[in-house]
Amino acid sequence: MTEPTVENWRRADEFLSDTLVGHDPALDAALAAQRAAGLPDIEVAPVSGKLLNLIARISGARRVLEIGTLGGYSTIWLARAVGEGGTVTTIEAESGNAAIARASIDAAGIGDRVAIRIGRAADVLPTLEGSEPFDLVFIDADKESNTIYLDWAARLGRSGAVVILDNIGREGEIVREDTTDPRVIGTRDALRMLGEDSRFDATALQTVGIKGWDGIAIAVLT
Repeated sequence: MTEPTVENWRRADEFLSDTLVGHDPALDAALAAQRAAGLPDIEVAPVSGKLLNLIARISGARRVLEIGTLGGYSTIWLARAVGEGGTVTTIEAESGNAAIARASIDAAGIGDRVAIRIGRAADVLPTLEGSEPFDLVFIDADKESNTIYLDWAARLGRSGAVVILDNIGREGEIVREDTTDPRVIGTRDALRMLGEDSRFDATALQTVGIKGWDGIAIAVLT
């Protein structure tokens, strides 16, 4: 039996990515631009990007909200999923990151579908109130603010909208009630919110792979 080591998780993830996702010039270029600019290596893995794309397509999402753009890698996956006439509104706190993302998204040929809003998500989200409801919300930003983002996802999404919260595994630290890590505390609070807030019907999955021991939570707005 293959040992459950970090290296073997990585190798299995790469096999799944090569077999089911493949290589895409626009996505590869987006990652290269991100690396060249020195952005952190915290974008979703290729298999996770494909999962986002499939969930958006399965749910028929045409209006997507993304909280946390980084270099635009996951944004490209989502923008392809909404198709022509669909839109992705993505929020990025850092203007430099947003510029890199804008260039990669435009180079991928789907720039007309993507609006990048620059600023702290907690400040930008209230400005979206009153717009047409979103069909899918993907949250992948600072974990300390997860409950704020979930609250706005519920306010801005339509009934039946999909909400996806990334990075809920935290290397298993979510089971530690004595943690002092604000990212873990924010994640634990968010998971409790998904379980207790009647606006959400949710579950979560642990994952292992090139991003280590992590996971995602998926909810439907009631």
